[in-house]
Amino acid sequence: MSDAPPLSIEAAFEHAASQGFGPNARGRVGAEVEWLVSSPTDRRRRPDPESVRALLAAKDALPRCTRLSFEPGGALELSTEPEASVREAFDALETDRTRIVRALASAGLELLGLGLDPVRLPRRVLRTERYQAMEELFDQDGRAGRWMMANTASVQVCLDTGPDEAAIAERWTLAHRLAPVLVAAFANSPLRRGEPSQWRSTRQHVWAAIDPSRSLPVGGDPREAWARYALDARVMALRGPGRWTVPRGLTFRDWIASGTLRPPTLDDLDFHLTTLFPPVRPRGSYLELRMIDSQPGRDWIVPLALAAAIFDDPHAREMAREALEALWHRASERELYRRAATVALGDEALARATKACFDAALDVQTDPALEALLERFTAAFITRSRTRADDLVTAR
Repeated sequence: MSDAPPLSIEAAFEHAASQGFGPNARGRVGAEVEWLVSSPTDRRRRPDPESVRALLAAKDALPRCTRLSFEPGGALELSTEPEASVREAFDALETDRTRIVRALASAGLELLGLGLDPVRLPRRVLRTERYQAMEELFDQDGRAGRWMMANTASVQVCLDTGPDEAAIAERWTLAHRLAPVLVAAFANSPLRRGEPSQWRSTRQHVWAAIDPSRSLPVGGDPREAWARYALDARVMALRGPGRWTVPRGLTFRDWIASGTLRPPTLDDLDFHLTTLFPPVRPRGSYLELRMIDSQPGRDWIVPLALAAAIFDDPHAREMAREALEALWHRASERELYRRAATVALGDEALARATKACFDAALDVQTDPALEALLERFTAAFITRSRTRADDLVTAR
């Protein structure tokens, strides 16, 4: 790293802009799905990731179609390759999920599809320099960072950026317009430390409470807004020998301009980009939608099927766009996120827009299995203007 040429602000801006968005006309989809690993008989137990991995290996249940990883607090994640269709993504991930569920059950463990751990206090079990630096940075703003790292789980939907600049801009805008609907429709984290919180998606509340320079929505012109966001975000770590430390409040722009710190390189910038977590994150050839609470069982596919239909089918996209424009007409982004996380589908405007989006996705479904899952979810929650979070609170 030390032998690489230093960066100018102009070069960093151009690199971030180009790395964030690359035209991609393949029309592929993917998912990164997280679950909390828990014991039905002892909800306070936090299994060690290496023990879980060893168990899966012993039971011949390591993933064959997806990639296995673990979050800092031990949540298990399965990530698909970019697939040509939602059905292919579904088949790949479900094959591995069902094998893992069986293996975990033999050891008295299960995958818990909730956006936030309902009982355990946050505790990091992965000890890496990256996560240590992340924890120290977030601790400067309170305890929300530890809750985010150790106690949250999500469904991350991955959709191609689009074939050209016009399509990239359109899909970037659509992703941000759709985000509050996804927060509300899949709100599934109303419990914290064993008690109801004030939120239907407490996970969204936790994410909104961490360092705002790397967690707030980006919006605006895709390349320019993302590059500006990246340069103005606080630096998580100055990597090097020994402990990774960083001056308090240092942004990447500040680092470039500093005359006292070692000059940052392209490698430092690429690392920095991996530490930014806005609700819609550009990943070069695809957009990552990160605002969705984890769902139980096979229902992780519902947000993927919903978003893919709205993004990739012209009829569904037009139906959804009309409903989303009405939703955003008189509300700010901050207000919509707040309403989506607190009252969710109890908000009349959000419920109306959400139902229109689900109707649009159902209207263009051609796969009977996916259509059945969408219909069941719609009937159970959307048409009733309820969420899983509402049912969890009622069941207490």
